[in-house]
Amino acid sequence: MTLLSVSNLSKRFGGLSANSNISFTVEEQSIVGIIGPNGAGKTTCFNLISGFLPPSEGEVIFNGTNITKLNAHQTASLGMVRTFQHTSVFSELSVLDNILTGQHLEVKGLLKYAFTNRKKYIEEENKSKQRAIEILKLMELEDKQEKQAKSLPYGEQRKLEIAIALAANPKLLLLDEPAAGMNETESAKLVQIIKKLKTKGLTVLIVEHDMKVVMNLCDYIVVLDQGAKLAEGTPKEISNNSKVIEVYLGTPDEDHHTKEEGSVEFA
Repeated sequence: MTLLSVSNLSKRFGGLSANSNISFTVEEQSIVGIIGPNGAGKTTCFNLISGFLPPSEGEVIFNGTNITKLNAHQTASLGMVRTFQHTSVFSELSVLDNILTGQHLEVKGLLKYAFTNRKKYIEEENKSKQRAIEILKLMELEDKQEKQAKSLPYGEQRKLEIAIALAANPKLLLLDEPAAGMNETESAKLVQIIKKLKTKGLTVLIVEHDMKVVMNLCDYIVVLDQGAKLAEGTPKEISNNSKVIEVYLGTPDEDHHTKEEGSVEFA
């Protein structure tokens, strides 16, 4: 079943076209990557989908609802939650409190019990804390729950940011360069964690520069170049696409390391 459908999405800033007629779909419980060289329009596309920017043209359908004109808060309330290129955590709070804060969309329902049914309030509060701990286990941060977020190494702060997004109980998780700044070991571990999220029913749309991460993680890839869709397909299809190879490496020649004639290893 299609969870997200993007149709002819375009964005213009004055005379500059940042995105032009981009169309693709994301199926439920899949991991889809958006890649492209610098300036390809990847983050703009993310902003249009998630409601941080209004499109000039086109349509975005999420879980059967037209969200084209909705803002970011409204799309989040429907179950589309995103992270950003730069780490965004509550640095002075504990790791656990970061997750509890991330449950704000659900906490609104909890507050109605604060003054009317104290027993119910405590019960629901304990459930929220237990769910936060389960998220930390999933992200392999459980042993850090009492530490201040700012004390975590950069790679773990990136994982915490994803954990905060998970706390909002998304149907679709949008990850904007989650492996940025990570070393190879941290990136490989992140790939395994995101794959685990998929097995639990989550759908993921990811923008990422690390091609090894993308090729090892994604079921399907959309390639942008100069604001438009250049290609789409499975990792194998993309790694064998001559247009994609040319965009990333220039015209193929004998100096390029290929797995087989006409293909390239993105690693």
